[in-house]
Amino acid sequence: MKKRYVLAATLLLAGMAHAADPVDGVWKTQPGDDGAFGYVTIGACGSKICGTLSNSFDPSGKEFDSAAKGKRIIWDMMADGGGAYSKGKIWAPDRDKTYNSKMSLSGNVLKVSGCVLGICRDQTWTRIK
Repeated sequence: MKKRYVLAATLLLAGMAHAADPVDGVWKTQPGDDGAFGYVTIGACGSKICGTLSNSFDPSGKEFDSAAKGKRIIWDMMADGGGAYSKGKIWAPDRDKTYNSKMSLSGNVLKVSGCVLGICRDQTWTRIK
């Protein structure tokens, strides 16, 4: 009987440890300077959060095979709780710049911001799935 409780507790804790973060999913970016936008797939990478460019679209919405497709866009992001994320990096393909980044999640809207050398950018992404 004691073994059952230990097994049940172990399974419960394992399930909680692997629970998806609320930001996990596929997100549509805001168009960049060139009008193109993308889908970024966000999920855990170790104890942190990362995102990879999974699809690229030209300004008319037609999918194209970008050299950035499959590249990590977000890395080292830390969940702070309450929908806040910080201490990460984000790469902007339209400017080929990497920014110190933070994110804020509210429902199906993700506000992403980043700064490098005092120059900051903000975008609002929407959840696709």
